[in-house]
Amino acid sequence: MLTLSLVWGLLAFVGMLVGFFPCLGSLNWLNIPFSAVGLIVSIVAVANSKEPQKGGGIAGIVLCAAAVLLGFLRLVVGGGVL
Repeated sequence: MLTLSLVWGLLAFVGMLVGFFPCLGSLNWLNIPFSAVGLIVSIVAVANSKEPQKGGGIAGIVLCAAAVLLGFLRLVVGGGVL
């Protein structure tokens, strides 16, 4: 489950980076909910994990949180949110 968190976080972060390109900012309308679900999955995975190394899950949390926050910031600055 921790690997899923890391992969989900990477996909969310890459989607957020693509949303920073001009004319592709509306992609963040899809990426923010995707990242929010990934954030929830990552938190649950880290909380329920019995493994001593939780680095993948923590990285998933950080990447998904960054994707949500920066994606929302991009929408606000770009005029996508009124």
